[in-house]
Amino acid sequence: MAPALGLGLLLGLLGLLGDPGAATKVHSLHYLTVAVSEPSPGVPQYTIIGFVDGIPFVRYDSERGRMEPLTQWMKDGAEPGYWDGQTQSAVRHQHLDARNLEILQERYNQSRGLHTALWASGCDLLSDGSVRGSFQYGYDGRDFISFDLGSGKFLAADSAAEITRRRWEQEEEAERWTYYLKHECPEWLRKYAGFGQKELERKEPPDVHVSGKEEYGTLILSCHAYGFYPNTITVSWMKENATLDQEMEWGGIVPNSDGTFHTWARIKALPEEREQYRCKVDHPGMLEPGLFAWEPTSGRNLTMAVAVSVIAAILILTVLIGFGVWKLQSGRRDRSGYNVAAGKDVGMNGSTAGTEEDQGGIPGGSGQDGQTGIRAEFWIRSGVQSGIRGNCRVGLGLGSGVGSFVMDGAGLGQE
Repeated sequence: MAPALGLGLLLGLLGLLGDPGAATKVHSLHYLTVAVSEPSPGVPQYTIIGFVDGIPFVRYDSERGRMEPLTQWMKDGAEPGYWDGQTQSAVRHQHLDARNLEILQERYNQSRGLHTALWASGCDLLSDGSVRGSFQYGYDGRDFISFDLGSGKFLAADSAAEITRRRWEQEEEAERWTYYLKHECPEWLRKYAGFGQKELERKEPPDVHVSGKEEYGTLILSCHAYGFYPNTITVSWMKENATLDQEMEWGGIVPNSDGTFHTWARIKALPEEREQYRCKVDHPGMLEPGLFAWEPTSGRNLTMAVAVSVIAAILILTVLIGFGVWKLQSGRRDRSGYNVAAGKDVGMNGSTAGTEEDQGGIPGGSGQDGQTGIRAEFWIRSGVQSGIRGNCRVGLGLGSGVGSFVMDGAGLGQE
């Protein structure tokens, strides 16, 4: 079985994590969609959240029933009719993904109960002008299928997902995903980044704290950087003049409630070698990289850093709503495991009927033809509208990354 999608991986898909030794990302656009079969108070049946540069900027959930801006710059920049179109598309996605959950239960021969589907995708614009894209779909706390932009291939996590992979490759969906990640998503990212240019291009340097704690003869040195923006930062531990990226533990980059970010790096050292270690921090808001050492007698503490970490954790739990339920489900699944039901070839397929008004967001439509296998089809428009049949809604606007795979929308297919 493939490992469960952890919080770190999810944050990575959303562009909130990066390489601690390389800071090349200029802007990022990522979307997270969570669907649950049994909603509960505070956990809607369906949630979509969009992120620009790691900042939540749009949101839809089934309880409020409307796509809404989460930043003032998005509220001010969106064209007339944008929110109505996005809401209509999100509602369609909600119904389609509810059907997907039912079909996945059939595929894995499961009884009804609490089940979750989560998918994330998006793109990064890099400083050298290149584009980095990602897509991953998960079910009940486990990887299901993903797309590798470098190789242009889908990666299936198990035999059930292998059915999807084969059909998608037959239908040339890899080419459509490649086009979307390399062209459509960056196009909308540039547009959204233009809306929030003043806010997104501000620079706030990090406040850095270094602490140390000795345990069983080992000194654990921690370097915390918090309150910085943008989320592009390099944090490295150095011993004398050598960088120790491979030896250190890195906490990733997480958002704070005020729109800034927090990160940390930790390393183990010999107590007698304490003075040889320095934490190196480089950020666009700093005039030059800084070197920070642990000063046990300084009396400085990490109270503020801890508080910020707690706030960040609360925000993440709110933003990634449904993930906890999804993760929890990994331990509540049937003892029989995740086996593909005999005789079931359940696919992601169907035709759609979209309108021009929908193209600014998630194109509309409903899945049909439950016997033809698996197709994740897209609405893609380049210059003039080109309605490529689509149930994986990666069109324009919010469609840049927010999709809904329609698995046999008219019913379960069998071979």
